[in-house]
Amino acid sequence: MTGDRVKQARKQAGWTQTRLAQGLGVTQEYVSLMERGKRGIPDRVVRKAARLLRMPVSALPLPPSDAVERPATSATVEAELARLGYPGLAYRKKHAEVFNPAAVLLKALALDNLEARLSEALPWLLLGFEELNFEALVARAKAKDLQNRLGFTVALAREVTERNARYRNRADELLRVEKALEPSRLAREDAFGNRETSDRVREWVREHRSEAAKHWNLLTDLKVEHLPYASQDP
Repeated sequence: MTGDRVKQARKQAGWTQTRLAQGLGVTQEYVSLMERGKRGIPDRVVRKAARLLRMPVSALPLPPSDAVERPATSATVEAELARLGYPGLAYRKKHAEVFNPAAVLLKALALDNLEARLSEALPWLLLGFEELNFEALVARAKAKDLQNRLGFTVALAREVTERNARYRNRADELLRVEKALEPSRLAREDAFGNRETSDRVREWVREHRSEAAKHWNLLTDLKVEHLPYASQDP
């Protein structure tokens, strides 16, 4: 989050620098320096400012690219998707810390054994939130050799925009992300979600996968018609 973004959110909320400073527990001068880009914004301040000013969760900080994080599991990804409001997990409790959707997506893409029902949720993370920092998302994915998995997820999300008018306004942005990922597309074959261990199953998936999965060199039978949010709402 930039200082200019904080300033914009503060003005939209009708807050003065003094009021924000009081809410953050800092001085008005600190807020002024922060908004002018003269002072860094620690993650704890970002989170507090986002909560006070009711900023979108996409404004929350991404973890540093070199951060050593606790290994993710399907269970942690499921919990974080539920807290972000994924409709397929509406029954889950949501009272816990919320993370940037881009961070949740990167965590899920890094898993080699993600449950199918959670893999289906990943394109929704690109559709359901405004102001995602796609530049940072692409850079983090490339740093971890996840660009093919991300490219496929973006392709699925863009296919959803062609079927569901609710998300149509995201189509152009998603197309730009696909084009940004294309030059770094990896030639090696990879999996998306669960890795198949049987040669027979792998061959079946290879023959029946979508054009998008084939393009991104992924072994997966996931297609846009499998996504529960792909169709126009009744």
